[in-house]
Amino acid sequence: MGFQSAVTWRPLSEQAVMMTLGNRMDPSIQQHVQRVKQLVERNPFPGFVEAVPSYTGLVLFYDPMNVRQQMDVEGSMQDQVRIWVDQLLTTVEDEDDQQPDGRIVEIPVCYGGEYGPDLSYVANYHSCGEDQVIAHHQQGEYLIYMIGFAPGFPFVGGMSEEIATPRRDTPRERVPAGSVGIAGAQTGIYPFATPGGWQLIGQTPLTLFDETKTEPSLLRSGDRIQFVPINEQQFQKLKEVRS
Repeated sequence: MGFQSAVTWRPLSEQAVMMTLGNRMDPSIQQHVQRVKQLVERNPFPGFVEAVPSYTGLVLFYDPMNVRQQMDVEGSMQDQVRIWVDQLLTTVEDEDDQQPDGRIVEIPVCYGGEYGPDLSYVANYHSCGEDQVIAHHQQGEYLIYMIGFAPGFPFVGGMSEEIATPRRDTPRERVPAGSVGIAGAQTGIYPFATPGGWQLIGQTPLTLFDETKTEPSLLRSGDRIQFVPINEQQFQKLKEVRS
């Protein structure tokens, strides 16, 4: 695989090692991350538990006892995992032809008012109208780089620099579930009511995390999302359907 030479490794604990594929937030690097994630999941090494993607790489979690017993390689357990994955990347020749299994998910958003109390601030910050902020935010497809901070919280790249806005100086003690916010050049969605400092421009009626489901998180890293504007009446109707 063409990016193999750029891979670096760093142990995190006795049960995890970090594999880094780049040094910047970039869609092409994220695509490589997703390819490696799927490759390891389809060809798991002995003791493999989970591969968790980040902006530029993966954290590989494993059962150290299982690794030690079944992988006949000298060195630390992290070295054993690294050697196994490096060999996997070398031997699989057709992986570059495989596209990551990302989906396109539509996220309805009611912008402004009580649903997006910081929309006016973002508009004033950029000396434009609120409708322009909304238009920029709903343009194109966004790539989910990672899920974190809270279960189901997507860190999303691809937002227009035209509306990039710093976080609030003072975080809110409670951000409503479903709130859509901006922090710098990123946008994201709060799955739960939690404290937070992102600039809130809207809210979705969708449930992003449901622990009762087999797959609790609505979104996954590698997915692409499209924000679709809805009005308050549509928001309430969708909210009722999901209640």
